[in-house]
Amino acid sequence: MIKRNLPPSANVANASEDGKLVAPAATRNSDALCALLQDWAPRRGHALEIASGTGQHVCAFADLLPDLTWHPTEPDPERRVSIDAYTSALPNVANAEHLDATNSGWHARFPSQDLIVLINLIHLISWQDTRAIFAEVAQSLTENGRFVLYGPFKRSGQLTSGGDKKFHEALIGQDPDIGYKNDEDVLGLFQDVGLRVLKTIDMPANNLAFVSQRPAN
Repeated sequence: MIKRNLPPSANVANASEDGKLVAPAATRNSDALCALLQDWAPRRGHALEIASGTGQHVCAFADLLPDLTWHPTEPDPERRVSIDAYTSALPNVANAEHLDATNSGWHARFPSQDLIVLINLIHLISWQDTRAIFAEVAQSLTENGRFVLYGPFKRSGQLTSGGDKKFHEALIGQDPDIGYKNDEDVLGLFQDVGLRVLKTIDMPANNLAFVSQRPAN
C-alpha cells in the first residue's frame, strides 16, 4: 500500500494514554457497525479485520461477538501497538499483525476466514489496490464466509452530499488515483471475484455497507 499524502480530514488518530490512539470517526460509527455485525456476522469461527487502525473497532466487535476469534491487521506499527493496548484483556483477539492487504498472496497467511471486515479504507487507495484487496479476500474466505465492506461511496456515479463532495475533492487534490469509488463499480467487483452480495445497506452519515458471501462449491 503506497504511503499517500492525505488531507487533514483523512487523518484518523489522536494520541491517548497507554499507547492507545483515538480516531474520532471510529468513536462515532462504532455503535452502527456493531449493529451491522450483530445482524450479519457469523457467530463462530475466525474473523479478520483489514486495516484495523487504532483498534477501537476490533475491541468493540470482539466484545460483541465473543465466539469469533478476531485477527486484527494493520501496516502501521504505531497503530498495531494501539490495537494490542485496546484488546490485551480480550481472550478472543490475537495480537495485531502486519498486513498490507494490497499485496498479492496474503490469503495464504489467513486462510479459511469466516468473516472479513474492511472499514473506511478504499476511498483512500487506488482502484488497482482495491481490486487487489478484493481478489485476496475472495481467496481467504471459507465457503459461506462473509465479507463486510463499509465506507463512503458515490451513488450511480454521483456524490450525494456537500460534505462528500468536499472530502472527495480534497482526496483527489492530494492524489488523483484515490477518492470515492462508485457503488455500481464496487458491486461489479464483487461479482468479478466470485462473491455474492447479500445486501447493500444505507448507514449513518451517508455511508454504505456491502455484505457479501463466498458461495459454497
